[in-house]
Amino acid sequence: MEKTISAADANRNFSQVLRDVREGDSYVVTSHGKPVARITPAVDTDEARRIAWQSLMEHLKSQPAIDVGPWTRDELYEDDD
Repeated sequence: MEKTISAADANRNFSQVLRDVREGDSYVVTSHGKPVARITPAVDTDEARRIAWQSLMEHLKSQPAIDVGPWTRDELYEDDD
């Protein structure tokens, strides 16, 4: 769950904010009512990379294959001028 908290409140209650984040919550920190930062649980970068790769592969597999036909070398390096 994402919560909004002012920078002043985040500063005053930082220990509680960290406990909440450890349990899976996220915070948007605002300054003068405008979002300036996000505090979210840390993610293992290897795990995040694996998830992103899986998501990309699933997306690509769902796309139809397009037959664009063979190209000649001249067509690949043709000037647009």
